[in-house]
Amino acid sequence: MEINLIRKSGKFNFEAENGTGFKVELDAKEAIGGEGKGFRPMEMLLVGLGGCSGIDVVNVLSKQKEPLNDIKIKINATRKDEEMPPIFDVIDIHFDLYGGLNTQKVERALALTFDKYCSVSNILGRSATLNFTYTIHN
Repeated sequence: MEINLIRKSGKFNFEAENGTGFKVELDAKEAIGGEGKGFRPMEMLLVGLGGCSGIDVVNVLSKQKEPLNDIKIKINATRKDEEMPPIFDVIDIHFDLYGGLNTQKVERALALTFDKYCSVSNILGRSATLNFTYTIHN
């Protein structure tokens, strides 16, 4: 896995590109001179958590032959601002799942995602409290 970053403009605006050519822009917060031209690095960690856990939930539910029509994920996080560096303290992740889903199978899929499959949640869970909730919309 390789990621390359180039400085685009301003002090802290970078463009990151992965090995297949996908790009994303990053920037620092305005309080230290960022210009709001991209995701902040800690936000990218949360994007990774959402993507990793979302992929795993969809994968497990598909293997269980559950009729998942759509999924939306919302993440809220707090940081330990009194510490340096200010790492995440609590991360709440909520899944809105759409379809005629079996509650037990959803709970099993989420447990497998966070206990076994999602690498990002496993890493972040070593320093932060991860809470996950869900709502099934039929």
